[in-house]
Amino acid sequence: MTTISQRAALTPRQLTRVADRVSFIYLERCTVHRDANAITAQDAEGTTHIPSATIGTLLLGPGTRITHQAMSVLGETGAAVCWVGERGVRYYAAGRALSRSSALMEAQARQWANTRSRLAVARAMYRLRFPDEDPAGLTRHELLGREGRRVKDCYRAQAARTGVPWRGRQYTPGDFTTGDAVNQGITAAAQCMYGIAHAVVTSLGCSPALGFVHSGHELSFVLDIADLYKTEIGIPLAFDVAAQDEEDVGPRTRRALRDRINETSLLERCVEDIKHLLLPEEDGATDTGADRDVVTLQSDGGHEVPSGFNYGGSSSDDYERVSW
Repeated sequence: MTTISQRAALTPRQLTRVADRVSFIYLERCTVHRDANAITAQDAEGTTHIPSATIGTLLLGPGTRITHQAMSVLGETGAAVCWVGERGVRYYAAGRALSRSSALMEAQARQWANTRSRLAVARAMYRLRFPDEDPAGLTRHELLGREGRRVKDCYRAQAARTGVPWRGRQYTPGDFTTGDAVNQGITAAAQCMYGIAHAVVTSLGCSPALGFVHSGHELSFVLDIADLYKTEIGIPLAFDVAAQDEEDVGPRTRRALRDRINETSLLERCVEDIKHLLLPEEDGATDTGADRDVVTLQSDGGHEVPSGFNYGGSSSDDYERVSW
């Protein structure tokens, strides 16, 4: 009899690219388990099978229970898992990179470790958010000031467009219901976007912690990426949902956001934006080796040599193959 533990691990070629995955799936009041390489959601109405390799982010709402076996396959396929709640949206995520290459991670570390290149990436992020402005030459303080003004302008513009009263951003951590309808919508959209950004970042093999605008948090880069689409997608959609009805804003915002992400091919765009930000322009379209499982050893002068050899000989050409 075949058991789950004896099934072969999935390879990168067997997994759906993150750009082609379902952006997120929200479940509540059910038990999540595993059946082969799919997860199952069981509730009073029956059992639903969901191919785990096609999920970008799994959002677990109130009343959900998830088994160790289900978390194991979700981690193997690179899906992010977030726990969210009705009163105070909680966010936890985990996943395994789909890429076997460290190319993007190393590029991110190089850009982050140099103060000039880190500022250059921050300016590039600002340019992606507000293409009508040129941030060249701006300091970090000036970038933050302009970003703050642009976000405030976005809130006022969306309020005028939809007719929804705007009294400022209001969110109390741990109490989702303290804000008005539009604030609840903005919070729900933001948490969904954090989950999606985390799924893309980790699936590409990048570090969620090495941010270029945000800093000092384990999800700094995730917050950077999610913010790229705040004023274009998240905030306008929250105002649209609040303008329709003030009841059940959270669930309705999630459903509307899921549709908007699908319509705009946001996952594919998110992948390309990360590669554009981290890799030099001339290398941006090159293969990052996501399907390769290659390990090399660092030598002098930035030179890399194949692993699996013993280089203990008297010359650089005197080595033997080894295995562990």
